[in-house]
Amino acid sequence: MPNATSSGASEPIRILIVDDAEESRLLLQSILTGARYHGVQAVESARAAFKVLGMPRPAPNHPLPDLILLDHIMSDIDGVEACRKIKAVEALRDIPIIMVTVATGEKTLRQAFTAGVVDYIMKPIRKVEFLARVSAGLTLKRELEARKARERELVEVTQRLEAANKMLLSRSALDGLTVIPNRRRFDEVLEHEWKWAMRTGRTLSVVLIDVDDFKPYNDTYGHQAGDLCLKRVAGVLSQGIKRPGDLVARYGGEEFAVVLPGTEVKGAMEMAESFREQIEACAMPHARSRSSRVVTISAGVAASLPARGDKPAGLIEAADRALYRAKHEGRNRVKASGRD
Repeated sequence: MPNATSSGASEPIRILIVDDAEESRLLLQSILTGARYHGVQAVESARAAFKVLGMPRPAPNHPLPDLILLDHIMSDIDGVEACRKIKAVEALRDIPIIMVTVATGEKTLRQAFTAGVVDYIMKPIRKVEFLARVSAGLTLKRELEARKARERELVEVTQRLEAANKMLLSRSALDGLTVIPNRRRFDEVLEHEWKWAMRTGRTLSVVLIDVDDFKPYNDTYGHQAGDLCLKRVAGVLSQGIKRPGDLVARYGGEEFAVVLPGTEVKGAMEMAESFREQIEACAMPHARSRSSRVVTISAGVAASLPARGDKPAGLIEAADRALYRAKHEGRNRVKASGRD
């Protein structure tokens, strides 16, 4: 006995009969009802079928049949053309259509299959064959639905994996404590901007920043306070950059680094000095600082117009030498490479 309900669903299987001959409609309905298919609807024309299907644009919640039994020869629109119109609607494309016909010539069948029918049933109707082909058509519909469900699931899984990968990539580029770009991301951006500066002939500047006397700060206030101090410094530096292409990163320990594409040394010095003033203005107490009573920073600035054969490591070394001078000359100050 055929299963009269959709797989895993409580609603009856919906079968739409389209035939302009009342006798044929009643016969097909009688056979299907006798086989316990309870969701059978019959209409007398292709245009009536289009209305039942919600054409030309079925609403998302519009009830659709699981199978269409379509008469070949009808007075308004013949079955082949009706099939073509139905299959042109994306929402209806997966509904199997079985052609009910008296014409089984090669040309007729070729036209029908080209239009999109999946099978045909010859008139006069033979009950056993008819029910077998209906069952096969419904099995095809279930297989199509299962395939679509698997494809949707695959798309969802792929999207979740892509989102997870983006999150992991984002996290791998961020410092775990300060949640700003880490040393790895700084190296990547510096390499990229170095090549861009070489191609465009633009100056590239780097600022290296060190929190003054940070070890005594940790020893005095504890590591938790030290972590909060680094987070606050990172926040101030991040808010201090104005252009999307600029980058502030945690370089390591209490050191931070800034990449400033297209910036001359004067502009980099001004930004570094702004950083220094903003950190000092935060007024985080530091009883053991050798330069102030609050947390301060020292900064080293270097700028370069990259030429072929130059390496970004040279720019970092120059900024590091400038930072060393700032520390050596009393801290809480900004120095530029090659400048007094």
